[in-house]
Amino acid sequence: MLPLTQKDQPIVQKLLSAGCCSRCILRFCCVRVQSAYRRPNTENTPEEPPSKRTKLESEDEAAAELKDEESNVCVVCLGILQEFCGPAQAAKVSETVKAQNYQFDTLVLSVSLPAQLCVRENSCWLHVKEEIGQKGLTLDKDDVIQVKEAFKWIMQGLVAKELGGVSVVTKSAFEVGVEFTHEATDSDCHFLASVCPDCFKPTKNKQSVFTRMAVIKALEKTSDGRFLKLYPCPPVQPSSSCSLQDIQCLHTSVFVAGRYNKFCRSLPQTPWVIDGERRMESSVEELIAAPILSAFRANGFNFSSSGREDVDVRTLGNGRPFAMEILNPHKSRFNRAEMKQLQETINKSSDKIRVRDLQVVSREAMSRMKEGEEEKTKSYTALIWTQKPIRSEDITFIDDIKELTLDQKTPLRVLHRRALAVRQRVIHSMNTRFLDPHHFYLGLKTQAGTYIKEFVHGDFGRTNPNLCQLLKTDTDILELDVESVDVDWPPAIPE
Repeated sequence: MLPLTQKDQPIVQKLLSAGCCSRCILRFCCVRVQSAYRRPNTENTPEEPPSKRTKLESEDEAAAELKDEESNVCVVCLGILQEFCGPAQAAKVSETVKAQNYQFDTLVLSVSLPAQLCVRENSCWLHVKEEIGQKGLTLDKDDVIQVKEAFKWIMQGLVAKELGGVSVVTKSAFEVGVEFTHEATDSDCHFLASVCPDCFKPTKNKQSVFTRMAVIKALEKTSDGRFLKLYPCPPVQPSSSCSLQDIQCLHTSVFVAGRYNKFCRSLPQTPWVIDGERRMESSVEELIAAPILSAFRANGFNFSSSGREDVDVRTLGNGRPFAMEILNPHKSRFNRAEMKQLQETINKSSDKIRVRDLQVVSREAMSRMKEGEEEKTKSYTALIWTQKPIRSEDITFIDDIKELTLDQKTPLRVLHRRALAVRQRVIHSMNTRFLDPHHFYLGLKTQAGTYIKEFVHGDFGRTNPNLCQLLKTDTDILELDVESVDVDWPPAIPE
C-alpha cells in the first residue's frame, strides 16, 4: 500500500490521464518513503480509506487503469523509472563494473539525464499546479522528488547486492555513472533559445548548447504564462523510451610525490617536441610515469615539479621534488612496502634517473611544492669558460659577493613560451674553484627562478649585472648541475 491520502487523488488522476508512470506520480505527490519506489510499477496502486472509497473508482478499476498507463512510456521520465529500474538493469551495471576491475570498497551511483526532462517536469507541474492550489495544499515545485533521487532509491540496493554487498553511498572515491539519452525529444528544449538566448552560448567542450544547467537556468527565467504558450501542457506522449547510452566508471585521482635525480645531459624533463617533431627518445617525466601508470592501472597522468632543468643540465644531491596526479586509477591503495617496490622498479628501468621518497600524498599537500618554487633557494655548480686567460687570484673576489640582485629580462631561449618581462632575482652567494687559465668552477646559491646560464654569458645584455661584466671578459657556461632544491617536501623516507 502506498502512502497516498484522499487529498492526493485529484492530483493522481490528473497525472494518470496526462500519461505519467506510477513512480512519477509518487514524485509529484512528494512521497519520500523510499520503499514505495522500489515496488514494481504495477503494485503502485493508490489506496484510499474505506470510508471514502465511494468518492473514487474501485481499487481494482484503479489498478487496471494504472496498469494500462504503465504500458505507455511516461511523459515525464521518458521510461527511466519504468524500464531501467530493476534487477536486470542492476545486473548490467554490475557486469560493467566487474569487467573494469577497479579496486574499491564503496561507490557512488550518479545519473545523467536528458535535459528535456526538466522541460517535461515543468510542464507536468504546471498541469497540476492549479489543482494543488484549489485543494489548499502547500506543495511547492521544489518539494517534488527528482528523477535522479528516485532512480537511486530504487537502484542503489540492487546494484550493491549484485556487487556482493558493496556499500553504495553518497560520497565515495569511486563513481559509477549511468547516462540516458532520448533523441526523439531533444527538440523539446529548443523553444527556450528564443525565450532566453543568453542561457545558450556555445562552449568548446559541449556538443550541444542545451545542457541540463542551461535549460534549468532558462526555465527559471521563463514565466508560467510564456511557457504555456510555447510548450504543450501536459507534454506530448513519447513513442519510445530513453536509451541507456553509457555506463562509466571513474575513480578520483590519486597523487604521488617524490624527488628525482637526473644524471644525463641529453634528457629533457618533459617530452621534447618542436614543430610537431619529437627530438629526444625519452624524458624524465616518461621514465618515472611509465612504471607508476602500470602499477596503478591508470588512464593517464599530470606531471609537475618544483622548477625544471634544461635538457643538458644534471640534477644531483637530494634531487628535485615532483608530483604526479594519477588519473582514474583502477588500483588505488598502496602500502609503504609496495611504494618502495615501485620506486625500485623505476630506478632499475633506467640509469639516466633515480627516484627517492616516493609516496602517496593528498591533493592538498601538492600545494606545498608550488609554494616553495619562488620562496626557496637553489644551489648550482657551473663549469665556466673565459675568453681571456685568468689566474686564481683573478676570480677570488667573486667569493665575497653576497646578495647580488639581478635584473633579468626574459631570456631569448624561452621567449617563445614566457611573457616578456624584467624579473628581479637574487644570487645569495658564490664560490669559485680555479681549473686552468680558461676554466673554473662556479658555485651559486640563488633565489628560485634565477636564470643561471644568462647570468654567466649575459644574454646579449638582457641580464644585468652578469659574469662577463664582473670579470671584464666574455664568459660562457660549458656544464651546469643543480646541486640542491631547498624545498622541504615531500617528507623524506628512510632508505
